[in-house]
Amino acid sequence: MDFKIDWSSRSKLRGPGEHSIGDLVKKLCQQLSPQSQGISISYVDNRGMKKINKLHRGINKTTDVLSFPASPEKGEFSHLGDIVICLEVAEKKAKQIGVSRRRQVETLIIHGFLHLCGYDHEKDTGEMMGLQAVLEKELLKEEPLPLGKKRGRKPGSKLKTLKTGERVVVTGRAAQAIIRKEKTQREKPNKTVSKARKAAKATTGAKMSARGPGRPRKGVVRAVEAKSAVKRPRRQKRRVKTRTGIIS
Repeated sequence: MDFKIDWSSRSKLRGPGEHSIGDLVKKLCQQLSPQSQGISISYVDNRGMKKINKLHRGINKTTDVLSFPASPEKGEFSHLGDIVICLEVAEKKAKQIGVSRRRQVETLIIHGFLHLCGYDHEKDTGEMMGLQAVLEKELLKEEPLPLGKKRGRKPGSKLKTLKTGERVVVTGRAAQAIIRKEKTQREKPNKTVSKARKAAKATTGAKMSARGPGRPRKGVVRAVEAKSAVKRPRRQKRRVKTRTGIIS
């Protein structure tokens, strides 16, 4: 069965299609995933990529390429996955390094294809980017393009485990929430120890101050004795003249 490529575009810019880079995609399949039968490649603009990036990775900004591996069941069409490329970002980077938009998209196709095959430059020690450089030389007969930004984990980013068990890299508020949660978990044992110490101290103090029933403390006895020792002057009764019934 021939390898099928499903092309789609939601961008005002025009991206290379079957006649331009179809052979490159098929060569990648033959070399990296010969059992696969098809792939989807979509072109989007900055707005569309930003929505996709926020929905699936929690990052509220655009990027150049995203990959979504497929998991077909046994007996189903062996779809490798989806590669989404932002043509606006690709155009910007192409101008920065002085190459055509098509040449930049070719590098992004190779990069996205490697992600679909299980490679991850954010977790490995350079294997994926090394293989990408080899593929660019071998399949394109050209030197690898320099990357505008260093790929990998950004400072302050964190790995988040989704409900499905998948691990994704998050930044911004999502990463800060994970950092706060980790900090809280680290502080919990200390709080528990301090609470236990306070409880023990309170218990010890209660035992030391506990006395038998009806037995007042020494300070209270002394205060009562001192209070009783002060004699108050007796108030003299005022004599009241008795009235008679005679009016003078």
